[in-house]
Amino acid sequence: MALSRGRFCCVLFSLFTGLASGLVITSTGSTSIEMASGQTVKLDCQFTLAAEDSGPLDIEWSLTTSDNQEKVVIIYSGDRPYEDYYAPLKGRVHFNSADPKNGDASINVIGLKPSDSGPYNCKVKKAPGIGSRKMTLTVMVKPSKPRCYTDGPTQEGKDVALKCVSSEGTNPMKYSWEKTSDSKLLPSSATLDPVGGTLIVKNASASASGSYHCTASNRIGSDDCTLYLNVTPPPNTAGIIAGSIIAVLLFLIILAIILYCCCRARHKKKYEKEICNEIREDVPPPKSRVSTARSFTVGSQRSSLGSMSPSNLHEYALKPQYDKIPSSEEYERPPSQLPLPPPSAVRMGGPNLSRMGGIAVMTPAQNRDGSIV
Repeated sequence: MALSRGRFCCVLFSLFTGLASGLVITSTGSTSIEMASGQTVKLDCQFTLAAEDSGPLDIEWSLTTSDNQEKVVIIYSGDRPYEDYYAPLKGRVHFNSADPKNGDASINVIGLKPSDSGPYNCKVKKAPGIGSRKMTLTVMVKPSKPRCYTDGPTQEGKDVALKCVSSEGTNPMKYSWEKTSDSKLLPSSATLDPVGGTLIVKNASASASGSYHCTASNRIGSDDCTLYLNVTPPPNTAGIIAGSIIAVLLFLIILAIILYCCCRARHKKKYEKEICNEIREDVPPPKSRVSTARSFTVGSQRSSLGSMSPSNLHEYALKPQYDKIPSSEEYERPPSQLPLPPPSAVRMGGPNLSRMGGIAVMTPAQNRDGSIV
C-alpha cells in the first residue's frame, strides 16, 4: 500500500511538472532497489518532451554519500556524455542509451560494491522544462562461507555450544541449525539464537552426538557449513589426581637419589685429595742423595791420596776414622749416632796437616734425615 502511494505521488509530481513546463518523467518503477554485490543494476529515468521544450538537453545523475554530500556521478551536456566525475564509480557507470535525447536518461552501474549504496537523483533539463526522479540503491553482500565449531567442553552433563559465524554479509542475517544424522531432530534441550548463530545443547548426553548443518542467509543469498559433534563421557577425576600424586612422589624420590649420589661422590673426592696431601714422617730419604754424598767423599779421598808422597803415606794410613769410606749404613745413620773423631784430629790445624803431608778434605754437611745440605 505504501509503495502504491509512492508511485501515485511520483506520477502526480511528474504530471504537475509537465503541466508547468512540458517535460515529464515517465518512469514508474520502484524507487527502492536491493541488489547483490558484484551484479549490475539499471537505474531507470525515462522522460518525454513537450513542443515548447526547445533548449539544450542536460542530464545529471548525483549520489548522496553517507556523509550527506551530493556527488555528481555522470552528466550529459552538449550532445555528449561525461562519465568520469565520481572516482569510486569511474569506469563502472554508463548511460543506458547511446543517445539520451530519445527520452532515456537511465544509467547502468556494473560491478556493484557496498559503497555504491545510497540515494540517487536523476535531473533532466530542457528549457523551459525540468524534471527529476529519486531512487535508493542498497547493495547487499551475500553471506560468506560460515565457520562451524564447538565452544567449550563437549562432555556428558555439560552445556555444549555450537557456533556458526559468517565473516561477511549484509544484515539482517539469519542462522538456522539442523541435525542431519540419526533422527534428524535437534535435541529437546537445544536452544537456538538465530541472530548470533549459536545452538546450545543443555545437559548434553551421548544421544546428542552426530552431524549438524548450519545455514547463514540474508535477502540475497545463503551459504552453509557442517559440524560433527562427539559428546564424550566425563574424565575420571579421582584417577587423574592419584596419577598426579604418584608422579610427583616419583619425581621427588629420583631427585633425592640424585642429590645423595652427588654428595657422596663429592665427599669421596675430597677425602682422596686429603690422603694424597698427607706428609709421612717415616718415609726414608731418596737413595739418589746418599749415592751423591758417597761419591763426593770417595772422590775427595782419592784426590788426597793421589797428592801424597811415599814419605807421608804411612802417616795417612794411621789416621783413625778417616781412612775408610763410610758404608751406606753409616750414611743412613743419624748424625747423633755417628762416632766422634779423636780429639787430636779435631784440634789438628791446617799447618800441622800440611807438615804431615796431608790434604784438607771438605766433607758435606748432612741434616737429620741424611740428605746433603
